[in-house]
Amino acid sequence: MPTVSSDRPQGESDHHLVQRCLRGDTRCFQQLYSRHQQRVRSILYQLCDASALDDLVQEVFLRAWKGLPKFRQTAQFSTWVYRIAWNVASDQRRSAAQGRSRLQAISRQTSTQQDDPGVMHLHYQDLVRRGLESLSFDHRTILVLHDLEEVPQKEVAELLEIPVGTVKSRLFHARAAMRQFLQKEGVQL
Repeated sequence: MPTVSSDRPQGESDHHLVQRCLRGDTRCFQQLYSRHQQRVRSILYQLCDASALDDLVQEVFLRAWKGLPKFRQTAQFSTWVYRIAWNVASDQRRSAAQGRSRLQAISRQTSTQQDDPGVMHLHYQDLVRRGLESLSFDHRTILVLHDLEEVPQKEVAELLEIPVGTVKSRLFHARAAMRQFLQKEGVQL
């Protein structure tokens, strides 16, 4: 039976990769980046201005790299890096809001005036995006993490450092607000 060399990080757990990073093996951090960058990107896309997405993803992993020595080994790396993503999104939300307002105005001007199914799909994406923007940052964060990214409620609570009951309450109110927004926009639910 073939053995896997210990210097190949592909099949290792996040915990082992973190341990190896702390011992100076930078290839292991590249593996952690590969495993988690798509989800970090998705979270940031839903919470921030898409035009800054690449820079924000890099900021998350730069903060993770610098903060790795302080990482609690009892926590999951994924929860920790998603928390960093949320912090980066929080730091950027004011400047991103100005950019979103401009994009929103443009998208309203070019809204669906055709029967093209591709345009309809873009229209619904725009509706969801505007609906998310209409929510408070706390409610938007809960909805993105739980409903769109499918992060379990318990992990969302850990990530945001709030009780599970608060997650449930915010999720309930966020869904209600989103439903109300979509109904105002004429979407039949």
